Amino acid sequence: MKSITINGSKRESVGKKATKALRNAGQVPCVLYGRDAEPLHFSADEIAFNDLVYTPDVHTVEIKLAGGEKIDAILQDIQFHPVTDAILHVDFYQIQEDRPITMEIPIHTVGVARGVKNGGVLRYNLRRLKVRGLAKELPDFIEANVTKLKIGQKLYVTAVESEEYTIQHPDNTVICQVRTSRNIVALDEEDEDEVPADEVPSTETDDVAAVKEGEDS
Repeated sequence: MKSITINGSKRESVGKKATKALRNAGQVPCVLYGRDAEPLHFSADEIAFNDLVYTPDVHTVEIKLAGGEKIDAILQDIQFHPVTDAILHVDFYQIQEDRPITMEIPIHTVGVARGVKNGGVLRYNLRRLKVRGLAKELPDFIEANVTKLKIGQKLYVTAVESEEYTIQHPDNTVICQVRTSRNIVALDEEDEDEVPADEVPSTETDDVAAVKEGEDS
């Protein structure tokens, strides 16, 4: 997984006045958790978070503190101003090589669904998957092949299982599905035939088995 660097300075004071002064100076107060010692309080330039926050990609972070200390971490939580959307506070969690972490990884679909070719529309229920695994084994994105999906079929999270991570969603969570539209074209004989179950892993046509949209996302 790609990593970005954020340069920061340890904070001597964590009171409200000191925090306000940091923000006025264009700094963001941060806390690093997951250490054997107490949480580490530091600050960094607000502009340093652009490549971490305002992107669809996911990254790990190398925090470089004044004095030479370097810490590998992941973004855990971020708070924004309700009006200006300025970053108010950021929480990080320290990465340890032998301990799994939980992250939301983007989903990239591959191929054109069979049902879309016949006039259906591909609808997404999830854009990211919450997975757990060792940081060094987590991918930049997760590929979901939709090529064999026919109209009415759904792709479930079980279709993208991997030994590198554990999916933190129920097995019946839907990633995407092909729905009907006004532009349905006549199906040819090949498409009218049933698709063998082993050709469409983790998909179903029974709407009862589908997860409510967004319920598990």
